[in-house]
This record gives sequence, structure tokens and C-alpha cells, in this order.
Amino acid sequence: MRPSGPPAGVPSVVRTSLPGNPLSPSAARRFVRAALADWTALGLPATGFTDQLADDSALIASELVTNAVVHAGTTVEVLVRLEGAAGDEPPALVIEVSDHHPSREVRNDPDDHQDGLPEYGRGLRLVSSLAEAWGITYRTGLKTVWTRLPLDGGDPQPAAGGDRRLRRGLRAAEILAPAPRHRQGAEREWSSSGALSFLAEASELLAGQFDEDMIAALAAQLLVPRLGDWCAVWLDPEAGGPGRRPRLSRVWHAHESRVDELRAVLEKEPPHLPESARGGAVALEWPFADGTAGADGRAGADGTVLGYRLLAAGRPLGTLLLGRAAGRRAHEEVTALVGDFARRVALAIGAARQYTRQATISRVLQRGLLPSSVAEIPGMDSALVYEPRGEGVAGGDFYDVFPGDSAGGRWCFALGDVQGSGPEAAVVTGLARPWLRLLAREGYQVSEVLDRLNKLLLDDAMETAEAAARMVAMAGGQELHEDPQSRFLSLLYGELVPLPDGAGVRCTLASAGHPLPLLLSPDGAVRAAAAPQMLLGVIEGVAYESETFDLVPGDTLLCVTDGVTERRAGPRMFDDGDGLSAELAGCTGLTAQGVAERIKQAVYAFGVEPLDDDMALLVLRAE
Repeated sequence: MRPSGPPAGVPSVVRTSLPGNPLSPSAARRFVRAALADWTALGLPATGFTDQLADDSALIASELVTNAVVHAGTTVEVLVRLEGAAGDEPPALVIEVSDHHPSREVRNDPDDHQDGLPEYGRGLRLVSSLAEAWGITYRTGLKTVWTRLPLDGGDPQPAAGGDRRLRRGLRAAEILAPAPRHRQGAEREWSSSGALSFLAEASELLAGQFDEDMIAALAAQLLVPRLGDWCAVWLDPEAGGPGRRPRLSRVWHAHESRVDELRAVLEKEPPHLPESARGGAVALEWPFADGTAGADGRAGADGTVLGYRLLAAGRPLGTLLLGRAAGRRAHEEVTALVGDFARRVALAIGAARQYTRQATISRVLQRGLLPSSVAEIPGMDSALVYEPRGEGVAGGDFYDVFPGDSAGGRWCFALGDVQGSGPEAAVVTGLARPWLRLLAREGYQVSEVLDRLNKLLLDDAMETAEAAARMVAMAGGQELHEDPQSRFLSLLYGELVPLPDGAGVRCTLASAGHPLPLLLSPDGAVRAAAAPQMLLGVIEGVAYESETFDLVPGDTLLCVTDGVTERRAGPRMFDDGDGLSAELAGCTGLTAQGVAERIKQAVYAFGVEPLDDDMALLVLRAE
């Protein structure tokens, strides 16, 4: 991927866009080297680029793109800029790598140190070692990591500069654990000095993944070319049975052009390791009859293949193959190191599969807790936003919009939030929504619905939630920790009755421990549309009250859960200083969907961290 030729004169910037997949780091390396070659051909900079700078810049671009692909998973933008080419400032090379998931903040904990140096994560530790300066810039929808490398004119003679480059190179080698030189004893030296560092970095990189194919891809690229010439990872199906064979998840070769050829040979037949192989290496036959696929890519090269069973909690998950060309003998230390690495890969795959199962159960449970569709209310423009915190746990937020009677003269809406998460909260959520519908259709008024729901929660929900928690704890072998707050429910519930002659709707609502609904008038005025009252499920005998008002054409009612109002940015929350009211005041004239999108974007833009709570908001606008 060669950058387009910049205009003659001062060709100072080139850029490209790369997909968020494992092939992007190599494309980034080629792009940076091509940019430097183009500038050199045009005589820029005057001193030229040194081989050291070319290597450093390609390495930095590769690691930062890898970081973006692994942790953000979006399209990656790469920019290379030449500063000071005309001699008006100290010459330098700037590399910027941007992704489109700014909420995935790069970890940078100054209290986490290793060997006296700050721990920035694998990519940024390398940047810290090689670059003169670096930083992270956040913009709306974009996160950019930039680095600045000075152009030293290619003079390696000064001792200080030479020492600096030597220290810099040694630190980078420690971080990346590069492939050892092919000389007698080199791998033995590397394995004894760099094994712990390699395993620590590999564990950290693998532990953050919840996709088993991504884990296989990372494993292959960590091993090749550091410890082998090619690698393949086979994954067993989760549920075995006749006709279900392992699948070849990932193939990687030191020469990328040979990956397809290697895959074609390997996928013909899965490897068969003996049952006695419980994590140790098993020597297998070189799979290429014509001797191809060696590290040098030449026919006639032979080699050895080491096979490792991937086991987690005694269960087989797959097989890892590592191929090493002739002349690259596997020392005992290296074989043991790959065995340790394979165990970490297996643990990561096992955790990813468990997470996937839990996420699937959570999605199924969440679909059962929320309505399959919401009713359209005559004379009202409505919009709904529901953003769960994540896939791992069924949330406590719920919503509903439904007809209150068969004649269509009364419509009901609700927005609720169970205090807590997990199975206990899910049970209460699963009870509250059907109870609401039942009570509403029985003809109870808004305040009466809350009175009876409060009593039902106190009588039944806690017992049911405790039973659910007990079953979950017993199934997982965990100690039961009962949380009485799991029966507490904040709820905003209301009814809408169309007024004659299309004059709007009459709204009756009540808020029980819930963020108060806000009413936006066409003139931009915003006011609370209800009074605060006690949470449901806390105290017996509470008499709830409702309020009634008319929504005339142009009026907009905004209802949210605390995932909106309590969205954090450091010590501040989104609704501090009536922040939600101020944001709503700027929505005058927007449709219900426009208001919902404006508030949603404002919530996301308020903080850089991912959502730490479910977010739900309902917008009702009288037409």
C-alpha cells in the first residue's frame, strides 16, 4: 500500500486508512517505509533518513496499529508528517494512528511500574522507548496516538547519541521479545533472559480478549517469527459429536505471501495428538511433501512441527502447531516456553467461551425482559433509546409503552430501573413489567398502580430474587451474598388520554425514586413534570400521588433513567447544575427522534469512559 505522491515542493503529509483486522500492522509498516522512500527520492529532508529511523518508525506504526486493532476494533487512520523539512525548525518525523472508539481509553496508570519504568501497555511502552515525545488526543468520535521522532542526520558517531540508541534498542527488544538471531546458542540465551517478559506481555494481551478467533490470531502472531516460522491454531467445537471436527481458526507464516498456501495444506486434515499429551510438546511430521514453507520460503527446506494440546480445566479446546524450519533446532527451554504460552492461550480461549455463553444467556434474558415492540400513540411523536451497559449481565433498566384499554382511549408508558444487576435484578425486572400491564388494564389509576406494585414487591419479589441468587450461587459453587436492594425499584409511570379535536393529550404520571421527567415548551422553557417520591419496594403503606397536565402540540416530555443523569466525567455527573435541562432547552423544534439523538450524543460526549450503567430514555412529543 503505497502513499499517493505528494505535490512537488514540500510533500509534508501522507495518510491512509486501514481496516481493523490483523493484516493492518504489516500494511502500516509498508506504508511508512514507502513514505520515507518517496521523500528520500525527492531530496527531503536534506540530511536524509537513517536506517535506524526507518526501522523505528515502521516499528512504532506497526505496534500502534496493532494496539488500535486489538483494543478498538475499528478502521484505523495512519498519518505520517515531515516537520522542519525546509529548515525553519528542527526536523522530525511525526506518526499519528487514530481509531474511532475514543471510549476505549489507553491504560496509563502511573502507579503500575515494572523494573522502575511506567507500564503503558505493550504498544505505548515501545513508543516511550523509541520516540522523543508522544501523546494521546481525544476528539469527538476519534482517539489519536501521536509520536515524534527527531532526525539526527544519520551521524552515529557521538557517544551520547550512540548510547541512547543502544539503550533504546535494548528496551524495545525486551518489550517485543523479537526473533533471535539464527546462531548457535542464541535461542537459549533469549529463552533464559526474555521468557518471563514474553509470557507476561502475552498474558496481558490475551487476557483482554473475548473472541476466541482473535485469541488464536494473536497467539500465532506472538509466536511467529519470535519462536517459529509458522503457526496454526485448531479449535475444537464446544459440543462434540459425530461429524463435528476441529476447525482451523488461524494460520500465520513469517512470509505473509505463504499464508494461503500453508492454510490449504493444513486444512486437509486436523492434527491428531495422543490423549497422553497433557500440555507437553508432541513432535509431528513436517506437513509439506515437497519441503516448502520454510522460513526462507525456498523449496527443499525441511523442518519440525511441535504440537500442543490446548487444555483448560482439563477440557480439550484445540491444538496449537508451531513449525520450525531446518537448522532452527528447538531447545528444551524454547519447547517449555511455548508449552507455558499454550496454557495461557487455552485459559484465554476458555474464558472467552464462558463469556460468550454468558453473553448469549444475557441477551436471551434481556429480550424476555423488554417488550418486542412499543405501541404508537395517536397524536404523539415518540422515540426510544435503550443502551445496555454491556453484554455480560442482564441489566435492571426496562421500558414499556402499551394500550391501557382495548378501546384505544388510554395509553400507558413506563420507565424503570431495578437497583442492582445480575439474576436478582433480572427477576424483579421480569416481574415488574407484567405486573404494570396487568394493573393498568384492570383499570387502576396511576397512583393506585404504584401503591399496589409497592406492596407486590415487598411481598413477592424479594423472596423470588433470593431464590434466584441462591440457585446461581449453588450452580457456580459461590457463597451467597443477598442484596436487599435488588427489590428496590425506581419507576416513572404515566397515562396519556387524547384530547378532543386533536388539541393534544392529557398526561397523568408519577415518579417513584426516579429521575424526574422534564417538559420542554415550544418557547424553550424546561420544567420538572413531577414531584419526587419514595422508591418502590422500600417501605410499606406509602401513599403515592400523581400529577395531571396537558401536553399541547409542540410540547415535549423527556423521561430518562439514571444512566443518563449520573453519567460521570471524573467527579462530575451529567445532570450536575441541571445539565440535562440545559441540554433539553437546546432541542426546541426537534422531532422526538431528534431530541433522543441529541441527548444520547450529549451523554456519550460527556465522558471518555464507556457507559458504566444502562441508559434508557423515552421522548413523547405532542403533534
